[in-house]
Amino acid sequence: MPETILKGQNITVDGILHDLHFQIEQGDRLGIVGASGSGKSTLLTLFNRLREPDQGQLWFKGESFDHLSVFELRRQVALVLQEPKLLGMSVQESLAYPLVLQKRPKGEIEEKVLSWCDRLSIPLDWLDRQAWQLSLGQRQLVTIGRALMLNPTILLLDEPTSALDVGTAHRLLEVLEGMPSLTWVMVNHQLDWVRQWCDRVWYLHEGQIWSDTTVKALNWDAVEQELKAPVEDWG
Repeated sequence: MPETILKGQNITVDGILHDLHFQIEQGDRLGIVGASGSGKSTLLTLFNRLREPDQGQLWFKGESFDHLSVFELRRQVALVLQEPKLLGMSVQESLAYPLVLQKRPKGEIEEKVLSWCDRLSIPLDWLDRQAWQLSLGQRQLVTIGRALMLNPTILLLDEPTSALDVGTAHRLLEVLEGMPSLTWVMVNHQLDWVRQWCDRVWYLHEGQIWSDTTVKALNWDAVEQELKAPVEDWG
């Protein structure tokens, strides 16, 4: 039976999320969909304590968030924000940064940087570039690579395909599918990508989880109809 690795009870963020109860199991490929303002991105930020709930309790692998250091939690629950940032570093420095914080040996860091560049098809001539020398999609790919450097238990992705070309997005999916122990949670308004990337889906409406089901079982026609009105507000 799959292990519950992330659990929330009575989760409330005033004005955004309302009394949520949920569980995420080891190996889940969870998509979160909903209209703009429904609380999708806010929910992701709660999962690695970038934001704290106003009410409720969260657990990671059965241990309360209150008993976990933020540093250790974020090593295991990695968040990639929609607006990628290289932290004022070159691509190489940004990719290496999580391992530098862990005080890993220089040789190991260099090896892992090159390994992830190869796996994600990040050209080596990017390594000396700064953020302003990269497109938004290129920065997205680099920040996803940085998040994967420590082999997290959970990868949180906020609109990861918003600026990636189709080929790069497919290669990224192939990489993630080759990591069977990895659990990922993806917010995405591009519903076709949710169908391809995920096996489970939450539909958020006005800060509540209206549906928690499999991708195959969800009534996608109904969801698309619900989302049709606010689609012009997405960005």
